[in-house]
Amino acid sequence: MEDYLKADERIDDLQLGGLKIIQHPRKFCFGIDAVLLANFATVKKGDTVVDFGTGTGIIPIIIAGKTAASSITGIEIQEDMAEMAARSVLMNGIQNRVRIVHGDIKRIDRYFKDNSIDLVTTNPPYMNSGKGLVNPDSSKAVSRHEILCSLEDVVSSAARILRNGGRLAMIHRSNRLVDVLYTMRIKGIEPKVLRMIYPAAHKASNLFLVEGQKSGGAFLKVLKPLVLYDGDGNYTQEVYDIYYRGKRM
Repeated sequence: MEDYLKADERIDDLQLGGLKIIQHPRKFCFGIDAVLLANFATVKKGDTVVDFGTGTGIIPIIIAGKTAASSITGIEIQEDMAEMAARSVLMNGIQNRVRIVHGDIKRIDRYFKDNSIDLVTTNPPYMNSGKGLVNPDSSKAVSRHEILCSLEDVVSSAARILRNGGRLAMIHRSNRLVDVLYTMRIKGIEPKVLRMIYPAAHKASNLFLVEGQKSGGAFLKVLKPLVLYDGDGNYTQEVYDIYYRGKRM
């Protein structure tokens, strides 16, 4: 597998049917938010899935390992990240189901037909452009701040390629909950399932998961909270199961 590596890169075991991923420690590496999103999204047998801002390709690789989706595409604007993600796909031998596209979601019509996709997933930049401290590493900055795309860009592009009844699944910061739900609704994607995430039982929520449906009716189901760590600082049983036992949320 070292044949797939470039200088300073490493291979991490995903603990999922032998799947592994290439990462560069000085670039943006996936975190628990991507794992939670990949397990939260509703993926049906035969679905066509597109992951916006795929980064290392973690979400397409997990979905390939855990579901019967027929086609999974990750789109990434940073050429070096897209190239690295494509090598992970080849290394895992899943190129018959997963592909990585170097492209800009703001020009999503270049890569996908309108009304053609069953599910869009996205772990978008959390910070508004011009707010918060911007990481001087450009790869990490693009991944964390709305520099090359905004929340509205993400939702608009998803709405364009999703078929009627198709789904958009997203993880985002709790302080932007209103922004996300409002943007989804005005773009024709009705929020249908919401789950708040808490770092610990005694702390305030810092993240949330949401799934919406294109042209869906107005009805929101709020799931029980997801707590990440117990009182000893270890993963809760549910999070442990998601990571290591292939359990879906």
